[in-house]
Amino acid sequence: MNKKKLFFGVVASAALFVSAPLAENTIQNILIAPPVIKKLVQTDHVKADEREFGTDTSKYQGPNAQKAKGSDTFSIAQIGGAVGNTLYDQWTYKSQVSTGIAMGLRMHTYIWMETGANQMQTARMLNYHLPKIQTPKKSIVALDYEQGATDNVQANTDNVLYGLRRVREAGYTPLLYTGKWFAQQHLDLKRILAEFPNCIWVASYPTSAINTEPLWAYFPSMDGVAMWQFSSTARADGLDYNVDLLGVTKNGYKHGDAERPVTKPEAVKEGIKADNTPKKDISPGYTVKVNFSAKSWSNGASIPNWVKGNSYQVLETNGNKVLLAEIMSWIDRSNVEILSTAKQNNAQATASTYVVRSGDSLSAIAVRFGTTVSALQSANNIRNANLIYPGQVLRVSGQATAQRTYTVRYGDNLSVIASRLGTTVGHLQSVNGIRNANLIYPGQTLRY
Repeated sequence: MNKKKLFFGVVASAALFVSAPLAENTIQNILIAPPVIKKLVQTDHVKADEREFGTDTSKYQGPNAQKAKGSDTFSIAQIGGAVGNTLYDQWTYKSQVSTGIAMGLRMHTYIWMETGANQMQTARMLNYHLPKIQTPKKSIVALDYEQGATDNVQANTDNVLYGLRRVREAGYTPLLYTGKWFAQQHLDLKRILAEFPNCIWVASYPTSAINTEPLWAYFPSMDGVAMWQFSSTARADGLDYNVDLLGVTKNGYKHGDAERPVTKPEAVKEGIKADNTPKKDISPGYTVKVNFSAKSWSNGASIPNWVKGNSYQVLETNGNKVLLAEIMSWIDRSNVEILSTAKQNNAQATASTYVVRSGDSLSAIAVRFGTTVSALQSANNIRNANLIYPGQVLRVSGQATAQRTYTVRYGDNLSVIASRLGTTVGHLQSVNGIRNANLIYPGQTLRY
């Protein structure tokens, strides 16, 4: 089971100062002037009011880290979490950390904490996940507490404080991800902030429209805010976007440099290795990201905006040109950034993944892993069973097949896609946050 953040805000009329909660999973916004951030406590190498931007990701964003803009400086990847006594991992966590480092992002971690007031469940969760953290010591480990709270505010608060203390004792920077209305209803924030000043990562979305700039007039004013998640739609298919108000995302990195982590877990080492690999070494099987600054394909045609910032495997190379899988387009090496080498991609393959080799067929792979061709097609969004290529990473186990996605192609519409996938237009709109069924675009990733 994997969880995606639930909080969002609704823009109220300018004549109103406080909006009441609209639903169980909405949060309250307060309409105020642009915020003045209190300088309560400074952390390592941090200056107040350094407003840098970055994303947070889970399995819904796939195996690679994501940027909303080329200027992003950090990202926070979900390692997994707990729902009561049920623990789960995110298969995307380690590769998101390594590819984020390769992009020059300061990488951090968050854990879904749906344990209410039960400290035994929280202890079990942290005993399981803390040893698996792949971001540097002193980096952020945020506890995502937004669902499952009890009516006992004191007990909920005791549980959250227990979790934050465990994170601190493990050598990381503890943050509490939540929403203002939810936290005020279920937690004693004064107690939490007395022990952990500036530990709040607050979620509040004043608009559901695509948004990569904070609407400061709708900042959810409250004490102790270090970061604001101001948008869940930094791009059309959904991407959480955050502003770091106090420089807390520099923790774990010497002078805030992604290339200088204070410790180097395996994923960080792999990211640095990929980042330092010369572009002249790019070969089939590499994963690369198209630079936001890229303008033209090798044939001179303009690169559409939906391609920029996305990652693709390299299918072929020819001099200074590389052929990107999926979109089958040639691009100059100077216009891409290496996220992982072919060797790293092969090393990352586990029992739940398989790297296609020359001469493989989907039917032979299915036999090898005791599955079916149709199951592999469904798990990997393969329309034509004959179109696989060497270096392609296939998901072959139950954990990975839980994520089903479809990439919109030219000429598609939501009705045709729904029919092809055996679902409904309404379901696709609901799962992907699509308000207008006619507004989809080539390259958009749909969950179903």
